[in-house]
Amino acid sequence: MAGTGNRPAAAARQPLRLVSLIPSATEIVCALGLEERLVGRSHECDYPPSVRPLPACTTAKLRSEAPSAEIDRQVQRILEEALSVYQVDTELLRSLRPTHILTQTQCEVCAVSLRDVEQALSAWMEEHPQILALQPVALADVWEDIRRLAAGLGVPERGHRLVQSLQSRMDAIAQAAAPWPRPSVACIEWMEPLMASGNWMPELVAMAGGRNLFGESGRHASWLEWKDVVAADPDILLILPCGFDLARIRREMPALTERPGWKKLKSANTGSAFLLDGNQYFNRPGPRLAESLEILAEILHPEAFPFRHQGSGWARF
Repeated sequence: MAGTGNRPAAAARQPLRLVSLIPSATEIVCALGLEERLVGRSHECDYPPSVRPLPACTTAKLRSEAPSAEIDRQVQRILEEALSVYQVDTELLRSLRPTHILTQTQCEVCAVSLRDVEQALSAWMEEHPQILALQPVALADVWEDIRRLAAGLGVPERGHRLVQSLQSRMDAIAQAAAPWPRPSVACIEWMEPLMASGNWMPELVAMAGGRNLFGESGRHASWLEWKDVVAADPDILLILPCGFDLARIRREMPALTERPGWKKLKSANTGSAFLLDGNQYFNRPGPRLAESLEILAEILHPEAFPFRHQGSGWARF
């Protein structure tokens, strides 16, 4: 976990004042029992709902309501100009007097990055708050980030207990799924252009009792050719675009259904194409990855896992 600034011992003992600029960090802070220490959030931090009244310290520079292809074009234009996708409200951030700012290094497109925060703090003349940056790439990194964040906030034992609890829940699902047949699964992270889920998603699919076809564990989402999806003809097709809820995914589905070969897909003809809430669950590397695994297990093996997330975490297309 990255950190900047050398805080003297007296400052380190000040009451925590936390600004979280990434939804997963906000969820981790709350799971650690430190929600009352939050004084600010990002515009995307919305869970638990009790954090929503906190002042939002960031805004997005792109039109998030645009279609998938247009969002991709906006992002590429911004990044080509060496700019950030997000704007940090420096004056608001300064007025909140945080002792710690929580951000991430995993993806400059998904959330406010370490670079954004460092640029926002560059004009401060007084002592800087400590920056704690999450950097998850695979599932093990998520657990390590929780432990390091807890240690950085002075509650290391809470971090260990939280990780143990989450791992216990998820290991139980993996053990229960092991004897069942393993259907082939394609996970779509973005629809236009087409991308396959990476990072921790292949691990979650395997734990839920599936066989992941595209994307690699520990690597970012990769470009995907539609002809390869058609050729593989997965038993189950999972659509979970980053930042999209179920209603938004359903509106965007013509980006897939109008492609040649859609009607020939096994999953399209057997009711095995599913929409997954990538905004609230799978693309947030925090405590709700346990619920994300429950959703996958419920879809892949409904006879064994009646978790009842249908309608909230997933829907059949």
